[in-house]
Amino acid sequence: MPLLTVFSAPKPFTDPHIAVIQRNAIRSWTLLPDTEVFVIGDEPGLAEIAGELGLPQLRNVTRNDEGTPLISSIFALARQYSKSACLAYVNADIILMSDFVEVARQVADQKRKFLLVGQRWDLDLLTPLDLTGDWQVRLRETARSRGKLHKPSGSDYFIYPPECFIDLPDFAVGRAGWDNWMIYKARKEGWAAIDASAEIMIIHQKHDYAHLPGRRRHHRLPESARNLTLGGGAHVKQFRLRDTNHVIVDGRVRRKPITWERVRYELAMAPYIYTSSRLLQRILVPAFSYLLPRETNKRRSLSGH
Repeated sequence: MPLLTVFSAPKPFTDPHIAVIQRNAIRSWTLLPDTEVFVIGDEPGLAEIAGELGLPQLRNVTRNDEGTPLISSIFALARQYSKSACLAYVNADIILMSDFVEVARQVADQKRKFLLVGQRWDLDLLTPLDLTGDWQVRLRETARSRGKLHKPSGSDYFIYPPECFIDLPDFAVGRAGWDNWMIYKARKEGWAAIDASAEIMIIHQKHDYAHLPGRRRHHRLPESARNLTLGGGAHVKQFRLRDTNHVIVDGRVRRKPITWERVRYELAMAPYIYTSSRLLQRILVPAFSYLLPRETNKRRSLSGH
């Protein structure tokens, strides 16, 4: 039985650049040790890449009225067909390396229920990646010299055991909000929400948004607003990597150190984590929101949160 099932619902391969970066990403997954890979959906070009790499293609994904695959269906299909101890949803433009599997193994040995997330490195890659020889060493050096560590906002992968995230709202994949909800859900359920940024390097291949309606960034689409509603409200958007409560360092999962900034964040988010009463949340959130740094409060005000 493999340790890890990596799964994703790639975009259509019709755009030449999207085709290149998705093929780079999926090929890197197939080289991971102790890992099986599923591609989900029937987007143009997906059958060809699945056939070329010998991957299972799970076609029968449920979609919303706009034709976008639903996260609930994607996760359910992966769980149904997986034979692994851990599941890992990964965005289809993300290149993975061996540390991804090793850290998943370390966490699974220490925690029964958990969510493992982390920052990405942004890098321009326009051509097929050479995945021979010491390609991981070369790619890490390239990312550090030419790439940039992304701010700790969005999440591009989620590693978790099969007994977690069984019932998900019908989020639209590739739209904003649902990645924040994953961290919120882990905290709400009392699972270990672990930031692996120091231990896992993932490479995000930069791209434009020509594949989205009106070429608009995903957070500006109506489906993103719907994701926030499905997740329980706009407060979900505030849950980010800073709101994880564990880190993994040198192979050990540890609680985040107690600092004044950490206490401020925990108190500000406490009404959402520890109570489901909307009345209490309406009372407590304004009382605690002043604890957040000024920039966060400004963002919240500007976005109507």
